[in-house]
Amino acid sequence: MTLARTVTVLFALLLGLLLVLLPVASAKGDEAPVAGSAAVAEERDPIPRPKGPASMSPAEIDGAIDRGRRFLVGIQNPDGSFGSAENTKDLNIMAGIGSHLGFRAATTAMCVQALIEEDDGSAEVGEAIARGEKWLFDELPNVRRDNPMLIYNVWAHGYGIQALVAMHGRKPDDAVRRERIEGLIRGQYEKLEKYESAEGGWGYYDFKNGTQRPASSSTSFVNAMVLVAFADARGIGVPPPEKVTKRAVAATELQMLPDFSYLYGSYLRNKPRRGINRPAGSLGRSQACNLALRLWGNEKITDQVYEDWLDRLVTRNGWLDLGRKRPIPHESFFQVAGYFYYFGHYYAARVIEELPPEKRPFYQDHLARILIDVQDADGSWWDYPLYNYHQQYGTAYAIMSLHRCRRPRD
Repeated sequence: MTLARTVTVLFALLLGLLLVLLPVASAKGDEAPVAGSAAVAEERDPIPRPKGPASMSPAEIDGAIDRGRRFLVGIQNPDGSFGSAENTKDLNIMAGIGSHLGFRAATTAMCVQALIEEDDGSAEVGEAIARGEKWLFDELPNVRRDNPMLIYNVWAHGYGIQALVAMHGRKPDDAVRRERIEGLIRGQYEKLEKYESAEGGWGYYDFKNGTQRPASSSTSFVNAMVLVAFADARGIGVPPPEKVTKRAVAATELQMLPDFSYLYGSYLRNKPRRGINRPAGSLGRSQACNLALRLWGNEKITDQVYEDWLDRLVTRNGWLDLGRKRPIPHESFFQVAGYFYYFGHYYAARVIEELPPEKRPFYQDHLARILIDVQDADGSWWDYPLYNYHQQYGTAYAIMSLHRCRRPRD
């Protein structure tokens, strides 16, 4: 073989190798985050640690709660409920009459629970609680699925259980009232069993089949909301259905990623690194999911996991805040939706309650500082424009969160 032919053959071999390697390099480049991007920062420092606790005073927390409480008392509907189907915008979440009963029941349940937890003993607050309780007694049993596609009622059943637990402790000497409340809790269990996803757990849409047993995608944070409510009810001696609980736990565990981020829903199981499933996209879900699984016996959720995700919430709070008050769901970075904001902070507050006492003040002060800084001038908090429910449920979330930021009084 001549020298020229040898050079030609070697060149052809090198060119062929280059053509084989280029697509691989290109594919890796497509998947790798761009230098300086949010994803690079996230992977470079996977668990950032917050610095010293924010400066807080009991008076500042008391004042914020009082402003929020006065807002709720002032905005309560004459029939005792909270929220309505008014205040529409150009882009409304699709909802029929049944959906709005579910929204109103969930919002009313949260507001009643918030007022019970932060009852200042005044006549106005006492009357607001009594009117809200009466509405729940009358209307919560009527909540059901709007149609085969829209299953927003699951929120009412979950938060309804939490409110009923709070009501159960309000008048401990009234045995008849307590028995009625326990019966209502069991009624909500029956509804949640009826509307359970075929996968286990719950979703709020069934875009697939519209079957009697919903074919909804099991949704991690809905499962967590219900499981936490189940644990609350278990605590007063009204345990939930065992099989339903086990299926919800298993469905949520299947959505847990190695770093304790959680899929938005099971339909994303084949896209675990999509933005919404990464730590920044999971900031508003991981607190609730970690808490729910720990309450139901998952030993992977240690105190260190709790602290890691509280640290992330404090230091990376901007990812949630960038979505706050945006009118379109998931339009923000990492596909964060506005409605994750107060949901995530409420369950963070509940996580703090689970930590050893000496660990709590650091996170209580940080969380209180975050929430007080975003309270509106009228005393409300809100994160996503949802008809006329958002100020009410947002304020309830914030009050219940700040309630858990209080230090023990000497």
